[in-house]
Amino acid sequence: MARYRRDLPQRRGGIFLTDGGMETTLIFHKGLELPHFAAFVLLDSADGRQHLKQYYEAYLGIARRHGLGFVLDSPTWRANPDWGARLGYDSAALKAINVRSIRFLEELRGAWEAPNRPCVISGAIGPRGDGYKAGNMDAAEAEAYHAAQISAFAEAGADMVTAFTLTSINEATGIVRAARAHDVPVAISFTVETDGRLVRGEPLRQAIETVDGATQGACEYFLINCAHPTHFEGALQAGEAWVKRIRGVRANASVKSHAELDESEVLDCGDPDDLGRRYLDLRRSFPDMSILGGCCGTDHRHVAAVCEACMPPQALSA
Repeated sequence: MARYRRDLPQRRGGIFLTDGGMETTLIFHKGLELPHFAAFVLLDSADGRQHLKQYYEAYLGIARRHGLGFVLDSPTWRANPDWGARLGYDSAALKAINVRSIRFLEELRGAWEAPNRPCVISGAIGPRGDGYKAGNMDAAEAEAYHAAQISAFAEAGADMVTAFTLTSINEATGIVRAARAHDVPVAISFTVETDGRLVRGEPLRQAIETVDGATQGACEYFLINCAHPTHFEGALQAGEAWVKRIRGVRANASVKSHAELDESEVLDCGDPDDLGRRYLDLRRSFPDMSILGGCCGTDHRHVAAVCEACMPPQALSA
C-alpha cells in the first residue's frame, strides 16, 4: 500500500534514518555470497529473507530508540535488466522479485511503524552499469531502460523510488522522467570522486541543476552516497539553492577512493565516531540534510554514531 506517495513525511522536516552498507555488511560481516553484489537474490530463500530481516531490524531499532522516522529502501540495487540477466533473471522474474521486495518491506513496516515513527518504503534503483564508472545512455534510453523496475515498484505500492550511486546526469534525468510517467515520487543520489565531482568531471552543482532543468524540478530531492564526507564537503556552499535540494547523505566509512576500494580485499570500516562528527558538521552547515544513513563499509554502528552525534540526549525514546 502506497501510504505516503502523496505526502512524503521526510519532506516535512526532522531527521529520518535509513540503513547502511547493505552489501558490504552481508558479505564481510555475515559471510554471505552475493553474486555481482546483488542482495535481492536473498529474497528467493527463507534463510536469505531472515538475513535481510535481521539486517533491517538493526537499523529500525536505532530509529526506535531515537524516536525517528525511517526510509526503508528495498534490496534491489542490482535488480535491473542487465544485472538480472547475468544472474539468470528474465524480465518476468525481475518484475516478480521487485514486487516481492516491496511486499517484504511492508511486513517490516507493519511490525515497526508507530504514530511518531513514520516508515517510508522506497524502491531502490541502481545504475545500469558499474556504480563507479560513467554510463553512456542518453536520457531517453535511460528512461526506457529503468521504466520496468519503476513500474514494478509503483504496482507493488512503494511510496517512492530512489536511484543510488549514479554517475551520469543523463541516467538520472531518464529515471526522474520514468518515475514521473508512473506517477511515483523519486529521489536521485549521485556519487562523487575524491574531488567532489562526478566521474566525468561534472561538478555536483551542474548535475543537480541540469537534472532539475531537464525535468522541471520533478525530483523530490537529491542525496549523496558512496563517498566519504571529505570527498564532497568542499564542493558544497551553504545557502545556495542547489545545495538545499540535497536532503540526504549516505556516506562511505572509508576515505579511500573508488579505485582503491575496488582493489581492496578487506573491508575498511573507518571510524564510526569520526563519521558521526562529520555528519554533525554537515548538519550544522546544511540543516536541510536530514535523511541520514550509510553506504559501503558502514553498518549499524556507524548509523548509531551518527544519531548520537546529531541528536540531543533528551531525544532518546523508551
